[in-house]
Amino acid sequence: MDRQLSSSPVRRGVLGFGFAAALIIAWQMGAATSHPTINSVPAPSAILEVITKNFPIMWPHVFSTTSECIIGFVIAAAAGTLIGGLIAYSRFALEAMYPHVVFFQIIPKIALAPLFVVWLGVGSTSRLAFAVFSSFFPTLIAALIGLQATRPAYIRLCEATMAPKWRGFLLVRFPFALPYIFSGLKIAVTMAIIGVVIGEFITAQIGLGYIIKFAASAMDMSLVFAAATLLCVIGLALYGAVALAERLVMARYGT
Repeated sequence: MDRQLSSSPVRRGVLGFGFAAALIIAWQMGAATSHPTINSVPAPSAILEVITKNFPIMWPHVFSTTSECIIGFVIAAAAGTLIGGLIAYSRFALEAMYPHVVFFQIIPKIALAPLFVVWLGVGSTSRLAFAVFSSFFPTLIAALIGLQATRPAYIRLCEATMAPKWRGFLLVRFPFALPYIFSGLKIAVTMAIIGVVIGEFITAQIGLGYIIKFAASAMDMSLVFAAATLLCVIGLALYGAVALAERLVMARYGT
């Protein structure tokens, strides 16, 4: 009973929100008792005030960042899963493609961001491409490892029953790979946000990354933290959407 209680979602939620509330209260008290300067970290109440007063103005930036994150993540998730499946099923693809995928992953992504601007221009296309590039590898690796993690006994059983390969994939390999795939998707969705924001730092005139760059140049720390807070909200919402999809899909497959 105690073990079930300790692992219950309600308990985890209460503890998580409680700890966050304690940190915010401590942050507010610390900011109230300190001597503020132009470089000071603003109080949570000041950040909330900036968001509430300027949200109609900030909304287009929120929408731009969120939509580009979602589009980039969806493209990366689809491409990474498909190519990961191809590499898992084909030894030729594994030997031909995988070393190059690893090579591009090793290169620091921030160093390639200006190249995307040169190749694709200063519009949203370059930011989407960089978001896909940033979040592609975790999805591919997760799909590859998951599809290779199927127990050999189940594969031999499918072969013994002469089941078609596509049926063995849907009923055996894919369900075994789901936990790995969703783990990769959770990482990929955060990497997509990072990719979009880096692109906004370099090229955009819209988006929360642009607001952060503009506010930092103006030394408006409250606006910087307000935009960063909205980015956190977007990240939590997208991560939560992936986690919810995981629960629904895993329940569908009875795992």
